[in-house]
Amino acid sequence: MTVANTRRSGAAAAAIKPVAKAPARKPTVAKTVAAKRPAKPAAVKTDAAPAASAKALHRTRLAADIGGTFTDVAAFDDKTGRLLLGKSLSTPAHLVDGISEAVDKAGTRFADAALFLHGSTIAINTMLERTGAKTALLITEGFRDVYEIGRVNRPDAYNLYFRKHVPLVERALRFEVIERLTAEGDVYKELDEAGVHVVCDKLVELGIEAVAILLLHSYRNPAHEKRVKEIVQQRLPNSFVSASHELSQEYREFERCSTVVANAFIGPRVSEYVAEIDKRLRDEDFQGSFLIVQSTGGLYESHQAQVQCVRMLESGPAAGVIGARALCRELGLNDAVAFDMGGTTAKAGVIYQNEVLTTGAALIGGYNQALPVQIPMIDVFEVGTGGGSIALVDENGALRVGPQSAGAVPGPACYGRGGTQPTVTDANLVLGRLGADRFLGGEMMLDVAAAEQAIKTHIGDPLGMSVIEAADGILRIAATAMSYAVKGVSTERGLDAASFALIAYGGAGPLHASAIAREIGMDRVIVPRAPGHFCAFGMLFSDLRYDYVRTSLMRLADAKFDEIESAYKVMITEGRTALASSGVKPSKVVIGYAADMRYVGQEHAVTIELAPELIRKRDRAAIKQRFDDVHLLRYGTSAPKEAAEIVSLRTTVTGIMKKPAPERIQRGGPTPIAAAQRGTRRVYFAGKPAKTPTYARDALRAGNRIEGPALIEEHASTTVVLPGDRLRVDEFGNLMLDIAGRRK
Repeated sequence: MTVANTRRSGAAAAAIKPVAKAPARKPTVAKTVAAKRPAKPAAVKTDAAPAASAKALHRTRLAADIGGTFTDVAAFDDKTGRLLLGKSLSTPAHLVDGISEAVDKAGTRFADAALFLHGSTIAINTMLERTGAKTALLITEGFRDVYEIGRVNRPDAYNLYFRKHVPLVERALRFEVIERLTAEGDVYKELDEAGVHVVCDKLVELGIEAVAILLLHSYRNPAHEKRVKEIVQQRLPNSFVSASHELSQEYREFERCSTVVANAFIGPRVSEYVAEIDKRLRDEDFQGSFLIVQSTGGLYESHQAQVQCVRMLESGPAAGVIGARALCRELGLNDAVAFDMGGTTAKAGVIYQNEVLTTGAALIGGYNQALPVQIPMIDVFEVGTGGGSIALVDENGALRVGPQSAGAVPGPACYGRGGTQPTVTDANLVLGRLGADRFLGGEMMLDVAAAEQAIKTHIGDPLGMSVIEAADGILRIAATAMSYAVKGVSTERGLDAASFALIAYGGAGPLHASAIAREIGMDRVIVPRAPGHFCAFGMLFSDLRYDYVRTSLMRLADAKFDEIESAYKVMITEGRTALASSGVKPSKVVIGYAADMRYVGQEHAVTIELAPELIRKRDRAAIKQRFDDVHLLRYGTSAPKEAAEIVSLRTTVTGIMKKPAPERIQRGGPTPIAAAQRGTRRVYFAGKPAKTPTYARDALRAGNRIEGPALIEEHASTTVVLPGDRLRVDEFGNLMLDIAGRRK
């Protein structure tokens, strides 16, 4: 896909007409032209426009991704094929201001869009930073401490300093409700409504802002939870109230409890944030549909996000993995690790056999002290290492990098915004891997002296090292830390990471990709077009998606397929109804079937995809074989002769949306043209200086080849080609790196 990063410095972007290479419409180039606003396509009607609106809308999709340091925007016009990109510093006080600035820098407007797609880290950050609402938990009598007891996991049996997870709700704010259902959903003890009112009196007195409700076996019968929610909403009309059955219809009371508490804890802040964006959109004459990226990479409506906030915990990273899958399909690549490094964190996900690996639950906050969230999501592993991660010497005299981040404010020392602590970005600048006058295309000048002083004061002097040695040490430690993210979604899942390609994106991903590949033993790195905007770009490949799950415990040998088909039918109907009410007309609807299975006597299950014909044919043997195969892949062992059982049934209802089409770039010879060469500068590799050529990425042509060391610079990112690496530009403009010493 041909794209250009546009920025405004008294200038804006102008769209170039589509290149007439083929009859099919393809995305076109947008270049920065002084004193011109972008040419606008004629207004057309779109399925995404509300029926009540008399104004015809452009077929433009606008996507915005907010990270800890930068906010990225991608705008794609279905009619003209124009793709525009914008980037601005995130604005923590009012995040929507950063979106507006990035939209302006992209040279477009909210009013020109029929769809606004959004992903953000606000949900996950609110949970990790413990900055959510004052929350109370209402739970079945006798189960007050389930949330704190948890699963009694002890990951490291011999760690004397091990600490358990810390609940988001303290014990004093957990209240018991007299009621009880059986595991079949029958009423064992009637709900004491008077007792619920007494609890509400206490909640009002305590000034509770959010309430989570978890009643035993409500996944079977939600009647008691629904009634308790009605009473609480009546008594506390200004509080955010969340019931567990609305989020999870699976068994496991601890996981469901943790999920509903997380939703309530982050609810007020996230719902207020989404409402603020919605208001800004309407103020800017936006008349289309506002959709949020879920942790599955699918889209759901903004009003749903204000209620089921927990579903957007990993929305930004999920969009990047969806974009990586689209790239894999474009390249005919089956297996890859999607690696995203931004200003605050580094994340990784996996595309395996052409599909994104997902999970039905995740641990938020690291395994040792994590709180589980029981919702479908892309299997993403995250480490606290990004461009803004702070380097320091700890009390033992060891150099550490992260997880503390300088963020957007004050940012790294080299930003000149008040930061004094050394960061990964400062180290890259000192080592010459970033150009002080070329950051964000020259829009933001970096202060080399400030970076050097920060590294010298906080790292070099305490460790008796030169500034160059200290900066090199920072990058080496960062690469090792980030390799854990890649291993976390590959090696620890039974996959051989070395046989996968590494797709590197995010503003800082291409800077470190080659070093990470060396750390793991990978031989291929792919840097896509506009990597600094890739998560926003990935949203353009997201589809409307609704996930449903029902716990249905049964032995496979005794499974009643009529009941299974009936359960799937109910979930599919719910999904189709949700699609119909979204205001967006998909090109087609795809139904996915899956089941959680385990061997009889096991505690935990694995999720397997089920072809519909296996259910229609009642093919128990094929289902069992599929389960054995997945279990072998995940755990390295299987037991084909052992009986298996179904635990839960899962359905995914996906509304497929039109995707941007790829476009081949102009071909060239093996040697880049003169216009691509931007000179040389001294860059340090392994502490030694090397005269390193730099190239402008937008001037490279398909077929160009470059031997490392080299730097490939673009508006929002720089790709480092380490000594010995070989780079070629493919027909779509992707940078394909062969890693030195790893070539087959």
